[in-house]
Amino acid sequence: MVQTYLLARFAFVDTTADLDGAVDAGLSAFVTGLGDRWSYYRTREQYEALTATRANNYVGIGITVNIRAREEGLLVESVTEGGPADKAGVLVGDVIIAADGVSLAGEIREKGSDYIKGESGTQVALTLLGEDGTTRDVTCLRAPLHIPSASGKLLEGNIGYVKLNNFYSGSSDSFKREVDALVEQGAVSLIVDVRNDPGGYVAELEKILDYLLPEGPVFTQKPRWWFQSVYQSDADCIDLPMVAMVNKDSYSAAELLAAQLRESAGAPIVGELTSGKGYSQVTFPLINGGGVGLSTATYCTGSGRSLIGEGIVPDVELSLDEGAVMGEESDNQLQAAIELLTK
Repeated sequence: MVQTYLLARFAFVDTTADLDGAVDAGLSAFVTGLGDRWSYYRTREQYEALTATRANNYVGIGITVNIRAREEGLLVESVTEGGPADKAGVLVGDVIIAADGVSLAGEIREKGSDYIKGESGTQVALTLLGEDGTTRDVTCLRAPLHIPSASGKLLEGNIGYVKLNNFYSGSSDSFKREVDALVEQGAVSLIVDVRNDPGGYVAELEKILDYLLPEGPVFTQKPRWWFQSVYQSDADCIDLPMVAMVNKDSYSAAELLAAQLRESAGAPIVGELTSGKGYSQVTFPLINGGGVGLSTATYCTGSGRSLIGEGIVPDVELSLDEGAVMGEESDNQLQAAIELLTK
């Protein structure tokens, strides 16, 4: 790559050629050529955004959306309390049907979030379709946000419900706070929801496994350049009946957590067949400001079971009903988890 760059820099006839863009394209093609779907290249801008995301910091309006649930646009699944969207009156269950006048219906939903993102201090005008069928316009001021990884609530029957969004920086502390609060409120059982969870850092996963599970092996990692490591949980644990929830967008640490809850605590799993990742990546910064993430290790459960190419087959396998909102009463997967704990 360096040799080709120098040749293009000093010998290529077009002196106005975008060499930085060529480097990005070349590095991306090189990583793709490795044949590993989990390795990746990120440009300078993408790497900076990735770093912010993994710190659970980002610039936005403070919502999470489902791009598949509604043909009309983006279904709002959560709104950050005190965030720009919350202040503007965006509600869970609203459908964002346009952003700055651009319709988000149909196939454009796949890139819908791009129309909502922008620089801090700028505004985005949203057209919302409410659950009552009426439309309204709101304006949100984009701002820097820190988003806790976990959120929880006590359901009827003193069932604790915790949604874990990722395993990025601070996620284990966020998760522990939510579970501890539910236990203090009188939770007699626990639902751990890792649907749409992309995974994250092994260190955060280890802390959560140790916190939840009884003594024993809970995670095995096999790096290329070092010895196999088997991580152990101590005897302190959350001694409650548990159910895990997953879907096809549960990746990496999320899959492992659910699998280990079943293996170590007998927790049944509800949802969809998961992605079957089983590889962990290290992201290396590059001199051009970008970064390359390479799969450097495989991992498996404490007993040695690999999820690569297999994923997790749930004990109760079902898809989310069309139009249902995760974590709300309409969530049929959540209702199935509740039934397992109340039999």
